Amino acid sequence: MDALTAAKARIERAMNELERKLLELQDKSKTATLPDDDLFAPDPSQAGSAARVAELEAAGQEAASALAAAASAVREILEQPAGESITDPSDVSEVESR
Repeated sequence: MDALTAAKARIERAMNELERKLLELQDKSKTATLPDDDLFAPDPSQAGSAARVAELEAAGQEAASALAAAASAVREILEQPAGESITDPSDVSEVESR
């Protein structure tokens, strides 16, 4: 597997993980209720509101880390000369099939 293919595989995995997390957040948001007058006001009737905020912040951090890793991999590939590989042939992981 050449470096470009490895980078594409890492980006694909990161994008799949991000898409999964976004779908989870969308599903959770469908059941959430907020006051109509202020969309950013905390809902005092929800006991786990602080835990929910912490969960959303953690998911956001994970997504940001995944995107940063993918961007770093792409930058690394783009900085290499055309014929040079950045991956050690013995250090190549298998790509998950869909």
